[in-house]
Amino acid sequence: MNLGKEFSKGLIAENPVLRLALGLCPALAVSSSVFNAIGMGVSVIFVLTMSNLIVSLVRKGVPAKIRIPVYIVIIATFVTIVEMVMAAYAPALFRSLGIFVPLIVVNCIILGRAEGFASKNTVLPSIIDAWGMGVGFTLALVMIATVREILGNGTWFGIPVAPGGFEPVLLMMLAPGAFITMGLLLAMFNWRDEVKAKKLKDEVVKRAGFITQQAVHSGEAE
Repeated sequence: MNLGKEFSKGLIAENPVLRLALGLCPALAVSSSVFNAIGMGVSVIFVLTMSNLIVSLVRKGVPAKIRIPVYIVIIATFVTIVEMVMAAYAPALFRSLGIFVPLIVVNCIILGRAEGFASKNTVLPSIIDAWGMGVGFTLALVMIATVREILGNGTWFGIPVAPGGFEPVLLMMLAPGAFITMGLLLAMFNWRDEVKAKKLKDEVVKRAGFITQQAVHSGEAE
């Protein structure tokens, strides 16, 4: 198994938010600022890594009929740890993220990777998979939050970046702004895929033409 490929797939090709459309609730709700996006992303990376680790370790000892409840208990344990640590050491972030911290338990990215990957693979690939998907999730949140925070508040990570006279677009700080931003990013990724596919198709046609031409020349020479 190529560990580098396992990690990189979560960044673009199988990005949880922008390609697989998973974890959209927190992506839309907490992406009004980059600070919130990073806080949620780091929390998900921790929970995803630890749950994949434990699920991979116990996968052979968990009966198939109760595997989902067992996975949820494992995930809930680490979400509780995150919630308590955040409440103790980052109370402002904890208040800002609100209900979406405990809702990490039902984040379909985490349960999906536990069921779809960690339960079928050994520890190291499961951890790498968790890192790739977690970082991809965080990058997607930061991209959405960057657009929304700059246009909606004139700041980035709380630092003023807008020119003088800039009028914030309040819509970008509301739910419709999150949908618009995500839609534009999805369109950009789809356009990228179409350009890549067209380039690959053109290359195949070009090679096929070259091979045909070579065959014709070879026949004429004989």
